[in-house]
Amino acid sequence: MRTFAIGDIHGGLKALIQVLNKLELKDKDKLIFMGDYVDGWSESAQVVQFLIELSQKFECIFIKGNHDVWCQNWLKNNKDVNPSWYIHGGKETMESYETFSDDEKKQHLIFFENLPLYHIDNENRLFLHAGFTSLHGVTKEKHQEYFYLDRSLWEMALAMNRNLKRSSMYYPKRLNLYKEIFIGHTPTTNYEKNFPVNIENLWNIDTGAAFTGRVTAMNVVTKEFVQSDNLPGLYPDEKGRNK
Repeated sequence: MRTFAIGDIHGGLKALIQVLNKLELKDKDKLIFMGDYVDGWSESAQVVQFLIELSQKFECIFIKGNHDVWCQNWLKNNKDVNPSWYIHGGKETMESYETFSDDEKKQHLIFFENLPLYHIDNENRLFLHAGFTSLHGVTKEKHQEYFYLDRSLWEMALAMNRNLKRSSMYYPKRLNLYKEIFIGHTPTTNYEKNFPVNIENLWNIDTGAAFTGRVTAMNVVTKEFVQSDNLPGLYPDEKGRNK
């Protein structure tokens, strides 16, 4: 059995299908998705529908991302449109739902409502969208929104990697709670990296699919990974979140 962690998708169904085809999945393979299935390219609703159907064929764990929270809130009450969400991909997501029935939207709402905020496997590997702040681990985190919004874990790792803040007592404690930590949320393309970035035992596999990058899937044991084409090339008539 192989386990793959799959980074942020942001409505790029074509990219997701490319990645899954490259994985050549077998019956007992497990897929752990790192969140942010929607907002960006034109096929957000189609991505969610595809994932629901995929989970009927393979073992899938879908982590909740911040964009998924915003989409969930809209599906629950479509009169309540978050202005920030709207300009950061929400508009395209709303448009992608225009051909979906009320029953299908309800099914997608249930999907979003049931998404876990993190997953810990039998090897003490932690998977979550963004980060956490508790020095005692995710089960002691007091602010659940940090799981899909917090960047301090990633930013502190970057600082350590640049030989800054070496005296910080907070950095090693959080990382050392887990064998490895896999996150998304912050595109590696922000740092001119088109591939997953590893610092200590932290792996960032959001490779910028919302913007000019790709969707990435990584084998959590071997660290081998496959990637889609760049999203702008797959959706040449769209901008994604490149506003």
